Amino acid sequence: MKTTAYTLAVLLDLLVLFVGARFLRSPHAAASGYGVASPPGSPTAYLRIKGLRDSSYGLLGLALLAFVGPRAEAWYMLVVALLPLGDTFIVLRNGGSRATAFGIHFATAVLVLVAAALLFAL
Repeated sequence: MKTTAYTLAVLLDLLVLFVGARFLRSPHAAASGYGVASPPGSPTAYLRIKGLRDSSYGLLGLALLAFVGPRAEAWYMLVVALLPLGDTFIVLRNGGSRATAFGIHFATAVLVLVAAALLFAL
């Protein structure tokens, strides 16, 4: 179970780091993948802020796991699960597809909570 907990935590941290990097590199494409399109040519400042936020969360998760331990990472993931849950509602309230809202964002929130539970169990 230890290997599963650590692997899932690292993969989720790397995933959010990747999402953040995508918003920094290709903000309009990333916004479409997020579930709420941003028209080409529209300002990208807020999209890049999301990219910086997500990248920071991914790095923080990796640092907590590496330097503090699984219990700190578990608490971190418990709190961070609120972000994809909020993303679910943002996508739904802004005309995004239910498939994206639930298949990506809600599923991510559930997976983060599973990772937290596994880490708490160590």
